[in-house]
Amino acid sequence: MYERYFGLRELPFGLTPDTEYYFAHARHQEALNMLLAAVRMGEGFLKVTGEVGTGKTLLCRKFLAVLAADPQFTTAYIPNPALGPTALLEAITAELGLPPVAGAGPHALMRGLTAHLIESCAQGRRVILCLDEVQAMPLQTLEFLRLISNLETEKRKLLQIVLFGQPELDTRLEERSVRQLRQRIAFSCRLAPLSLADTDDYLRHRLHVAGYEGPALFGKGALRVLYRASGGVPRLANILAHKSLMAAYGEGSAQVRARHMRLACADTEAARGRAGLLGLMPWGRR
Repeated sequence: MYERYFGLRELPFGLTPDTEYYFAHARHQEALNMLLAAVRMGEGFLKVTGEVGTGKTLLCRKFLAVLAADPQFTTAYIPNPALGPTALLEAITAELGLPPVAGAGPHALMRGLTAHLIESCAQGRRVILCLDEVQAMPLQTLEFLRLISNLETEKRKLLQIVLFGQPELDTRLEERSVRQLRQRIAFSCRLAPLSLADTDDYLRHRLHVAGYEGPALFGKGALRVLYRASGGVPRLANILAHKSLMAAYGEGSAQVRARHMRLACADTEAARGRAGLLGLMPWGRR
């Protein structure tokens, strides 16, 4: 691939949510700070939403990584909560390391979870449950989450729950059957796409983490093409940046130009519709 050609240790624009590449731009850092402050205050439900590709999973992983470094927190992460209530309860107890009980029904599982949470509270630990892609969770399971959140002492919640999901989650929470859950969400925020300046900083950040130390690798024209085609969505920016680097490498160019980025757009279905328009713009010819 092009790593050695551009002086990189590794590919900088992978799609795996690697916390080493976490980019602390204003909106994401605001969301992370909100989550950390809220769990330390003991708030029960927290919610983070954002469009596809805006970095919700990476933010979730970063949040969990910060909590893992603090001994007062125990965490559980459910990446795919499209489960029924009993299956979700089984997944939560497994994530918390509770020993499996053959043939245990929901009542036995709940007793085991409650005992574990009470013991954690007595030892001064807070238990945080993070659920990703919650827009796919059945309404019955969402209501079940509310019932789990009822576990509390006179002073604090035994389990704090953080919901990550696409904007459709907000629509689901408008359903009358889960109105009590909606009322219990203490803090929420929505991740927005990057601005043009943020996109430039984002690309530079990822290149730096990957070991790049040279001059600007993406020309101004290429940056504008990428921004218009990606809409500032990090996942799509990663795809276009990777493909344009391949195009520049194949041509033997030391910098990604607008023509390389247009080739990347033409090869990317999510950006292809905008690629032809971009080529008509004056800066697109650079």
